[in-house]
Amino acid sequence: MQYPLTPDVKPEFCTTGTFMRLPSHREDAKVAILGQPFDTAASFRVGARFAPQAIRQASMTLFPYHPTHKVYPFEDTQAIDIGDVPVIPHNIHRSYELMEAAMLDLMKKGIVPIGLGGDHSITLAALRAAKKIYGKVALIQFDSHTDTWDTYYDEKYWHGSPFIRAYEEDLLLPDKVFQVGIRGTLNHPGDLEASYELGYNVITTSELRSRGFDDVVGQIKAAIGDTPCFLTFDIDFVDPAFAPGTGTLEVGGFTSHEALQLVRSLTDLNYIGFDLVEVLPPYDPTQITSLLAATLIHDFAALVALKMKA
Repeated sequence: MQYPLTPDVKPEFCTTGTFMRLPSHREDAKVAILGQPFDTAASFRVGARFAPQAIRQASMTLFPYHPTHKVYPFEDTQAIDIGDVPVIPHNIHRSYELMEAAMLDLMKKGIVPIGLGGDHSITLAALRAAKKIYGKVALIQFDSHTDTWDTYYDEKYWHGSPFIRAYEEDLLLPDKVFQVGIRGTLNHPGDLEASYELGYNVITTSELRSRGFDDVVGQIKAAIGDTPCFLTFDIDFVDPAFAPGTGTLEVGGFTSHEALQLVRSLTDLNYIGFDLVEVLPPYDPTQITSLLAATLIHDFAALVALKMKA
């Protein structure tokens, strides 16, 4: 099969600026890459606004075929890259409106969006859009933090609060929310309790390692079933030895191989959207974080392609 996006046709450094040189429009698109370069809600390091283009650049080293799932993730889904949402750096609420509108437009067309963050606050906009199309949805969150803290300096909207706000806005099915990979020091013992009180399933790094991947993946699949599901991946789920370019570092995480293994095992779910957040190119001089992010996005599209073929 002739695939026009491989380095056999053009060198990797000859890019159109889109993810793996994807076009911006195709009639039968089922997946769309969408940049969401908003990072003003970050609490420590900033720079995730530069991640969408860095991830796109890193994607140029990827090849089109997914050997694990035996699909062409972007060809089988007729994927497109529609560029970046024109966010407003100093205004989270207007940026939310713009991101929600972009996500909603794609979802109305039956297209599965893959958002390139941006800090983790962007996910709230996607879940607001999803509620209007699918009702309350399931959520799989790979992260080292729960992001269910209520306020930060008395501000309710920041990258540590999207999933408590999503609960308050009735966007999620709490018993079908899985927060996977939580670890690190806490402000106080109640930090984890906040998620438990919302009814979320919190699976810490220690629990995931002690139970094993297969057991946890089986629990997730059994609980979510065919429910419309959004997957959000904070790159700090991965240990900073493998993903140093992020904003709130937590040691003791997973390898890049383990992260890919987990995502690849979450087949047969009804995905209605994805995002990947908290990549900070200024702290990623060798591009290994951006490359991991691009590879995960390749995997997200593969999950959609695999489901389409089922």
